[in-house]
Amino acid sequence: MRDIGLGLLGFGTVGAGVVEGLQRNGELLSARLGARPVLRAVADLDIASDRGVAVDTGLLTRDAAAVVADPAVDVVIELIGGTGTARALIVDALRRGKPVVTANKALLAEHAEEIFGLAAETGTDLYYGASVGGGIPIIRALREGLVANRVDQVLAILNGTCNFILTEMESSGLSFDEALAEATARGYAEAEPSLDVDGHDTAHKAALLASLACGGLVGSRAVPVEGIRRLALADIRNALDLGYRIKLLAVIKTAGDRLDVRVHPTLVPLDHVLASVNGVYNGVVVEGDLAGRTLFYGRGAGRNPTASTVLGDVADVIRNLLSGSVRRIPGLGAGAGPEPVSPADSRSRYYFRLMLADRPGVLATIAAAFGNREISIASALQKGGHEEGYVPVVFVTHEAVGRNVAQALAEIRGLDVVGAEPVAIRIEG
Repeated sequence: MRDIGLGLLGFGTVGAGVVEGLQRNGELLSARLGARPVLRAVADLDIASDRGVAVDTGLLTRDAAAVVADPAVDVVIELIGGTGTARALIVDALRRGKPVVTANKALLAEHAEEIFGLAAETGTDLYYGASVGGGIPIIRALREGLVANRVDQVLAILNGTCNFILTEMESSGLSFDEALAEATARGYAEAEPSLDVDGHDTAHKAALLASLACGGLVGSRAVPVEGIRRLALADIRNALDLGYRIKLLAVIKTAGDRLDVRVHPTLVPLDHVLASVNGVYNGVVVEGDLAGRTLFYGRGAGRNPTASTVLGDVADVIRNLLSGSVRRIPGLGAGAGPEPVSPADSRSRYYFRLMLADRPGVLATIAAAFGNREISIASALQKGGHEEGYVPVVFVTHEAVGRNVAQALAEIRGLDVVGAEPVAIRIEG
């Protein structure tokens, strides 16, 4: 049986999971593949700390470049993360014609043209299933299982930290800051949580999903992003009263030559399948013209779930090497794909919460501000809780254009009947 040498770059949480998976199920993989995946080297700056898995010290090194260059390494597994060192190592591996398996969504989203282009130029496999959804095989589904579909829409919860925070705010009545502190205490949030709670992690993943869904290249800089820092407990409760639950969603919609891709807090109907995705779990709903609606659900991060997807990609690469069918599945589609529309042209229903002066004629003033911008009000609800002569009022609109909403908000902010910054949250589903 042929040995296939693996070089692992990055021995953190997921890297340790990959080593553990190989040790636990290496014989199973060999039997299923007809070749033996063999770990040749493990590179990390810290090769002394205990990862909870035993590794031959002769395999450990701090020299990641040497691992890439090692003739005994047939496949490079990049789990370092970031867009600096990891980028240089992946580029080196691809130029050497060595297949790469990575979980690096930030690198692929921010440098997609370079990385995917180099893989195509060198005729080398690039697999990245673990970059989105951890243990959920959503990348594989879009690259393979749903490839014959025109993907009309993808709605996705892609960040377990944010989903945990929103779940805690609802179930325990915590403020955002309190729920974030709980997520940090449980190890679900980083000490510096901006990448997660400000939506950028989800935007990286959304860019990759949008690229696969539309068949072209979508950079993460083209994805409008709004995080969850400004969400108030009042909005969580109001949403429930209205029959919705707030989730941080990646929204991808295609229609002809239009691609609408964005990341923001979203009101999702309680009977929508994503409304039941709670805690640190992720969920992705894909709607294709042939398959209809499909759901992908599971742990979006973590040692073993993510390692499972990494090793699944390694298995595919080994099959390709054995059959001489490298780049059987290109990294992205061959088409150019549609250009993303700007937020100003995007259409959605909206939830608004306004603090309004409690006196006659105020609702007519607000209705006029909406009406002047062709925003139709579906319902209005005055909530309890006066604050210094102001009362919260919630509006739900019919579908409106982004630029009209922005203009209406600018007008409303300037009214002397408004006592606090208006809150506007999109509605989907």
